[in-house]
This record gives sequence, C-alpha cells and structure tokens, in this order.
Amino acid sequence: MEIFHISAECYPMAKVGGLADVVGALPKYQNNAGHEVRVVVPAYDTKFKKENDFTLVHSGTIKLGSFNFPFSVLKENKDKLGYELYLIEIDELFNRSNVYGYEDDIERFLSFQIATLDWIITRNTVPDIINCHDHHTGLIPFLTQFAYKYEKLKDLKSVITIHNGLYQGWFGFDKLFYLPEFDLKHVGFLEWNNAINSLAVGVKCAQAVTTVSPSYLDEINYAANGLESLFQTVRNKSKGILNGIDIEVWNPLKDQMIAANYSIENFETGKQKNKEKLCEQFELDPSKPLFSFIGRLFEEKGGDLLPQASALALSENFENINILILGSGNSEIESQLTQLRDDYKGNYNVFIGYNEELAHLIYAGSDYILMPSRVEPCGLNQMYAMRYGTIPIVRRTGGLRDTVIDFGDEGNGICHDQASVGDICYSINRAVKLYNDKINFNKVLKRGMEADHSWESVCQEYIEIYNLIIQKNEI
Repeated sequence: MEIFHISAECYPMAKVGGLADVVGALPKYQNNAGHEVRVVVPAYDTKFKKENDFTLVHSGTIKLGSFNFPFSVLKENKDKLGYELYLIEIDELFNRSNVYGYEDDIERFLSFQIATLDWIITRNTVPDIINCHDHHTGLIPFLTQFAYKYEKLKDLKSVITIHNGLYQGWFGFDKLFYLPEFDLKHVGFLEWNNAINSLAVGVKCAQAVTTVSPSYLDEINYAANGLESLFQTVRNKSKGILNGIDIEVWNPLKDQMIAANYSIENFETGKQKNKEKLCEQFELDPSKPLFSFIGRLFEEKGGDLLPQASALALSENFENINILILGSGNSEIESQLTQLRDDYKGNYNVFIGYNEELAHLIYAGSDYILMPSRVEPCGLNQMYAMRYGTIPIVRRTGGLRDTVIDFGDEGNGICHDQASVGDICYSINRAVKLYNDKINFNKVLKRGMEADHSWESVCQEYIEIYNLIIQKNEI
C-alpha cells in the first residue's frame, strides 16, 4: 500500500507539539510493516533542513488567486527517518524559522496543499491513501474529489487525523478564489457558520476521521469549538486511536541525551544520577522529590495555573519539594513563573523556551511530571515520563484519561478531575506522601515503565482503517 502523510509538522524536521512526534514516528512503523510511506511537509528554514541533503524531484508554479508562487519538491536523500521525506519549498512563504504565527498563515498552508497535489498528479501512480493531519491539510479531501485539475485523484481515499480540534483554520469566503476551480454546487462542503472551516471540510469529505485517543473522540462530541454537531454526525466514520511513542527514540537504556542510561532493572541508580545532574544544573536539592512540567505555557495545557499552584505547593512544602518548569508561550505566564525563581531559590527553577536534550534529561531525572491540562487530545509527555520511570500527575481528560490510572486504583500515576490550583496542590501533597513510601512509590513507577505504548499495534489500527475505506469506502 502506498501511503502519503501530509502535515504541517514532522519531527525532527519541524516541531511545535505532539503533531510532529506522531507524524515523525507513525510512518516509520508503517514502513517497517511493509508499506510504501511518504511524508510531505513544508520546507521551513530549520536546523534539519540546513544539515541534511535533499534532491529536487519536481518544480512548478501554483496559482493562488492573483498570486503565482514557484515551488519545488525536495526529497531527503538518505531516508534517515525510516521513510521518504519530501519538503514543499515555497521560499516566499516558508523560508522562515517558525512553523506558525504569521499573518499569511492561511495563504501559506493553502499553497502547501495545492503544491502537494500539483506534484502528486504528475507522478506515474496515484497513492492508495492520503492521511491528512489537522486543519492545515483539511482541504485536501475536498480538492481531490471536486477540483477540476485533480480529476486524476477523484477516487483517492483520504483519512483526516485530528490532533487538536480547537484549531480549525477558518477564513472568509472572500478568499474562495484562492482555491482551484470546482463546480460551485459543492461549495456547501466548505461552509461552516458562514466561513470556510478547513478542519470541518476535511471531516466532511474524508472517508474516515481519526482522533488521537478514544476519550478525545468522545469529548469532541460536546466540546469542539463549534464543531460538536458535525462530529456527532460523522461518528459512524470516526475512530479514536491512542497515539504511540517511538520507543527507539525514547529509551532510557540507549538515550544519548541523558546523563546515565538505565532500565527497569536498575532504574534507582540510573534515575538518581540523572536527577543529580539536573539538580546541579538548576541549583536544586536532589534529595527532595522533583516535580517538573514540560510543555507550552497556555491555558489549554493548564499553564496559567502553574504560577499560583507552584507558589502554593512550595509554601506548603518548602522543605520537602522541588519544582522545575520547561516551557514557553504566554508572556504573562512566563513572567510570573520567572518571578517565582527569586522567592523560592533552591527549590524552584524555570527554563523559558524549549530544548530537546533538556527535555530528555527532565524525563529521566524527575520523580513526577505535572500535566494539569484543560484539553489533551492524547498527550505524549505522560508516556515519555512513564517510559523513563517518572510518575505522571494528570487531570483526567482526553488521552490522559486513557493512559494514566490513579495509584489508589493500583495504577501508574496520580489523577485529579478539575483543572484548578487546588486539585494540583492536593495531588502534589499525595505525591509527597507516596515518595516517602519507597516500596509503593517504586511499584507505581514500575507499572509505568512496564506499559507498552509502542507504535506497532497502533500502526496496525491505521492500516485496518485504510483497508476498510479502500474496500468499502467506510469504516
């Protein structure tokens, strides 16, 4: 089976969040299972692009309304990610360091989708499946079916995978002329609440819809930023598939980014060495339980709760805990977290930004990972943490609900129900007591390390969906 994954992110080419990790890993396991897998992302000005060699495989010009943009398709030469990686190069739109956040993002990702399809129709073969990821590629299922220029692709089957349904890629009908020509009787597929909603288009037109966890599929039926009724309507072609993690990249026994390697057999010694390294770097006491947060500092992740929760937890347990924050996002949250450093020196520190190597060390050296998310479609941090013997403290939502069970129920973590300062601090207090009970602490830790969150079985679930829609046009 020939499978195309089309996405705005793919680790290590370009990463903002979990979307990149999934698109970076799932295709590799599908390739290993005997399929021909190709991944297409924009050619951002990133370190990966600069440090690797690419070959030009196609060039052309796309028309976006009255604008014409030359584009190139570049293939990474060595398939070092475990599959064929292609970059869509449109210098005027993508030769920038950031993935998102520009005033012309609508134009950028429309151009990316059009250029991708323009290239695909020049190939000798048509893929069996296109797997679109999030709203940045949501127009592809519509264009392949209805745009005149893509007649060759009208029978091409598509899946849209929703990593975060809050972001939907809205734009006005004043930009309808950006799209390749199509019969206007199909314009209803584009409309949602008097605008063009890219995610809604993909959900309507794709043969299957997947979400990145079963619980998230349930949640978007009643909390989906205005698309609730649509998701209820397409429930019969939808499936929640819990993400996996790349256990080759995330392996404490082989990870070269951490201070000491270890496995479940010798985790106490290994984790202690990593904790000492981490605490030395951030002037913390390695004899105390270390609570860490890794992620974007936005309300969606509960980032706005962290300053007050950290201050309150440290005030209550000043002699007993350390807190370390790694993240960036809302400038006010960043400022509040930075100010805490002076008030709780020796027990608290923060690194504003993101550093992949530091993230690995934090997973290896921490005792607990904090995930007080309001929305967490799947969550990968809790899986990384458990793989490294770090116990997750999570709010029960989305994929966190599917992967973390409270230790009071013989589970692998600590859970609470509300995204609130009170619930976070209560869970931290429970965690301190558990930390001081080493026998039970180690039992909970081991349950997490023993969990299988690899991509092999997940990969097969996607393949089954592809086969069903190829054979029956439905799942």
